[in-house]
Amino acid sequence: MIGAVLAGGRSRRFGGNKLLHRIDGKPLVLHTIERLESCPSIEEVVLIASPENAGSLERFGRRIIVDELLVGPLGGIYTALKLGDAFVVAGDMPSIVPEIVETIIGEFRKKEVDACVPRWPNGYIEPLHAAYSKGFMRAIKKRLDEGEYQIKKALEIAKVCYFPLEDVPKEWHVSFFNVNRRKDVENLENKLDISRPQI
Repeated sequence: MIGAVLAGGRSRRFGGNKLLHRIDGKPLVLHTIERLESCPSIEEVVLIASPENAGSLERFGRRIIVDELLVGPLGGIYTALKLGDAFVVAGDMPSIVPEIVETIIGEFRKKEVDACVPRWPNGYIEPLHAAYSKGFMRAIKKRLDEGEYQIKKALEIAKVCYFPLEDVPKEWHVSFFNVNRRKDVENLENKLDISRPQI
């Protein structure tokens, strides 16, 4: 299974390219890449980039796939799945916990589904920290043809297992923390409580 890091956002709320912002001495996206690469089930990590971001990501020495659809994360997932089954994460998730990635991939393989997506007790899902099969492309294409770009809408017409996050150790919840604003960087650097989902 590949690990696909979505790296095509424009970082409007951050003010500048947040993926290149240095945290603890290295770019934010490199934290995400290295965490994903430490997962035994991930054979290769690729970066799914927009045409405008692709050049700035070459420095990391990983394969870059350009998302030509430019319809948001759903297009990024579709682009990644052209390579095969993928565990997809957002590029701004520097605290990925390999154990939870492996657990989700294990459930995905056991249940033979189109997608295995983590879900919080309140129903909030984490589609950018999830496992997808190449077959999920069919559901995505149907929604794209309809002009519908929400990941949630594609999941509604696919075979999905929702992985309950109340069943995992609380310390694993930090895996879902993502950086949207500069304040989030301060939270990381100051080691504040970042274990709650950003809803």
